[in-house]
Amino acid sequence: MSTMPTTMHLPQDASRLPMTLPRLLEKRELGEPIVMVTAYDYPSARAADRAGVDLVLMGDSGAMTVLGYDSTVAVTLDELLVLARATRRGLQTPFLVGDLPFGSYEVSDEQAVITAFRFVKEAGCDAVKLEGGGETSVRRARAIVNAGIPVMGHVGLTPQTATALGGYKAQGKNAGAAAKIAREALALQEAGCFSIVFEAIPSAVTEAIMPRMGIPVIGIGAGPATDGQVLVFHDLLGIREGRGAKFVQRYADLLDDMAGGVAAYADDVRTRRYPGPEHGYAMDVAELAAFRDELNHSIAVEGAPV
Repeated sequence: MSTMPTTMHLPQDASRLPMTLPRLLEKRELGEPIVMVTAYDYPSARAADRAGVDLVLMGDSGAMTVLGYDSTVAVTLDELLVLARATRRGLQTPFLVGDLPFGSYEVSDEQAVITAFRFVKEAGCDAVKLEGGGETSVRRARAIVNAGIPVMGHVGLTPQTATALGGYKAQGKNAGAAAKIAREALALQEAGCFSIVFEAIPSAVTEAIMPRMGIPVIGIGAGPATDGQVLVFHDLLGIREGRGAKFVQRYADLLDDMAGGVAAYADDVRTRRYPGPEHGYAMDVAELAAFRDELNHSIAVEGAPV
């Protein structure tokens, strides 16, 4: 048996180690802000990975950002699984969470667990997310956790049920509504969720709830008191029309750059500036002469009408 010592090669930057649930909880306990972003395909996943984010949510918002639906309600489970598989292929270190689409978990615990299994087995997700903190969502979260799959909860503005909430607007703006959000968050925590998203709720409400939370809370339009923040990929990079929600900070305007690039290409094609000589492939002069001779004789004879 060899007595050579085992050498471990660790990256110089420890933040590039794969994110795990223990590391996520450790970041919370150390007060290190957690960075989460959505991604829906290989290119967006590669961008998130290279940026060194902690969590990636393959969100059902992909229904609107990449599939062109008017809301998240219409997207199917199979459509999201395609996006999730592409996202998984682009990630190395971030923890990947798959969003359970509307209608894929509400009917029964069995349905919820089967859907969650598909995200893990077929798409390689590390965890799943479901919306709402009512009795049904809490039961489904507990069932999925008991089946061995980590679950992220989501309270406040829940896009899948935005119509019932009065549209895409802030929630918890009166005492009763704020208390409801607090009860839902605590119920999801008790059900075993490893993390919860707080979306579009007053900052003061978040601050009041946070001391009662023992798991990482990720905010989106919920103020700075949460353990981390999440934004939609297309919102923060400006790959969409319009300014988006009040809480969106835009860090680029890529849609304008993309449209400008395509317009410049179209103009070059129409004016014959593209392709230029530098875009073509050369051929040996002797080979070209031989080809032309072949074209003028045998090929022409073979192709002649009979």
